[in-house]
Amino acid sequence: MSPQTAGVLQLLALIAALALAYRPLGDHMARVYSSGKHHRPEKWIYKAIGADPNAEMRWPAYLRGVLAFSAVSVLFLYLLQRLQGVLPGSLGFSSIDPDQAFNTAASFVANTNWQSYYGEQAMGHVVQTGGLAVQNFVSAAVGMAVAVALVRGFARSRTGELGNFWADLVRGTVRVLLPIAVIGAIVLVACGAIQNFAGIHEVGQFTGGTQQWNGGAVASQEVIKELGTNGGGYFNANSAHPFENPTPFSNLFEVFLILLIPFALTRTFGRMVGNLRQGYAILATMATIWVGFTALMMWTEFAHHGPAFEVAGGAMEGKETRFGIGASAIFSVATTLTSTGAVNSFHSSYTGLGGGIQLLGMQLGEIAPGGVGSGLYGMLVMAVIAVFVAGLMVGRTPEYLGKKIGTREIKLAACYILVTPALVLGFTAAAMALPTPPHSMLNSGAHGFSEVLYAYTSGANNNGSAFAGLNADTQWFNSTIGIAMLLGRFLPMVFVLALAGSLAGQKPVPETAGTLRTDKPLYAGLLVGTILIITGLTYFPALALGPLAEGLAS
Repeated sequence: MSPQTAGVLQLLALIAALALAYRPLGDHMARVYSSGKHHRPEKWIYKAIGADPNAEMRWPAYLRGVLAFSAVSVLFLYLLQRLQGVLPGSLGFSSIDPDQAFNTAASFVANTNWQSYYGEQAMGHVVQTGGLAVQNFVSAAVGMAVAVALVRGFARSRTGELGNFWADLVRGTVRVLLPIAVIGAIVLVACGAIQNFAGIHEVGQFTGGTQQWNGGAVASQEVIKELGTNGGGYFNANSAHPFENPTPFSNLFEVFLILLIPFALTRTFGRMVGNLRQGYAILATMATIWVGFTALMMWTEFAHHGPAFEVAGGAMEGKETRFGIGASAIFSVATTLTSTGAVNSFHSSYTGLGGGIQLLGMQLGEIAPGGVGSGLYGMLVMAVIAVFVAGLMVGRTPEYLGKKIGTREIKLAACYILVTPALVLGFTAAAMALPTPPHSMLNSGAHGFSEVLYAYTSGANNNGSAFAGLNADTQWFNSTIGIAMLLGRFLPMVFVLALAGSLAGQKPVPETAGTLRTDKPLYAGLLVGTILIITGLTYFPALALGPLAEGLAS
């Protein structure tokens, strides 16, 4: 079997697995977020934090809950790292430096999981399991809660109430993420991923030297890192490390976990607004972009442009021989089209055009299917933009799901799509203009520029994967990327929740013969085109200076 055929078969198997899980998981999440009942463990949590899960919140109160919880999480994780040197289970590692601790705390709370450190050489069991793994759960649950609040904004009318943040947070964690994570961890252990609290072991090598390895609760952290579209690896090699990702089957299973909830949330959306066809339209848009990007990535990496590529069967530099080009390309697209920083290959070693695909996937806003929760609310904001564009073309007031898209709604949607590009391009320009930051670049020219552009794109879009080749463990990059991660996560949430409140307060508009059918293929095509055009106009100059220039020169 040729590597190309193997890659296509893996892609088809992945699509089949996602299709089988789509309906039951999507319906389950709709029941979870619509239920009025509270399980006993959930009641204990509400009592411990002093929250009333039955109190409805308007969007400012919901936002205050999101920001307050996240601020406390940043502070807790920062202090945990700073105190690591005196905590038990630290494996002898010292406390984390202030700038690195801030960067990591911002990263994991913002669901970015950017790492400018070697996990196995810096973090002990307490920080890894009690700090980072916990944030992998709750940061994902926060994203799901905000997405559900926006869906309620479309589903409800003549009220400003969007539900209860604390109930949504707890339910998403307890009823959705935890059960799947337990089953997934067992699967990974069965595949060979490690799960222990062992100390550091010195292992002999064939060359006569030694190497130090440490154990850890890797399988349980690996599964939520993928399921919650987080991405922070227990080891520096991330999902290329055999302790995290032992076999080709575990590799495909991890990609399945990355895509599972973001795709299934479109079914949840359809259920909650009372129109499954609307969910299918959003699903079709996401799937079209994802399949297209995957096919394009496989083509660029399998293309033979020289003797070395012909001997290797494609661009094998930086890729695991256990997985090959096809599985690496599938993983790469899945991680950059979602907010997952997990990598099973060295992104900097991809072809010039392959690196451009990774960058463009993040610059789309990671909405195909995007992060857990953030992918859905990002796509719904783009859906609002698309119906506004359609309304301009036909001279009719735009409507979406029975709600008028007026001046307030389109301003909030416009602010949402402008925040992240402003952060990415602003910080990239500053890093390239100042004298010190370029010293962190391993490469010069177009590839070096791509390294910096990728770092801020990954940070501001809450992805967390690294192009590598850039020494980001400096005060400048730790601080600026940390700021980009926090602003890139929470500023868009402000506009999303404000939009949800505005929509929930409207009365429904009756459908007429002139209403744009947003559950048809024509609208899905319009939505795909809107996404690509907006992203292209925003980022094309930067992409032309980096990956496009490198790809055309090779």
